[in-house]
Amino acid sequence: MKMSVFMSEEKLVKEAIDILIDRLGAVEANRFLSLPKKKRMESVKRHQLWQSKLEKDQFFGSIFGE
Repeated sequence: MKMSVFMSEEKLVKEAIDILIDRLGAVEANRFLSLPKKKRMESVKRHQLWQSKLEKDQFFGSIFGE
């Protein structure tokens, strides 16, 4: 069995950026790295949205075997 060795974070980031630049080009690699992160929905709103779509009787039946 082959043993895996983790590289340092600094080396990992450098190699990943080099690969991106090599494959995509400098402009597209920079564009990719600058993409905004998708904002997470606040947990209470996410729960309320889930709850509004919930079919209560079917859900309880699946949990309690009714």
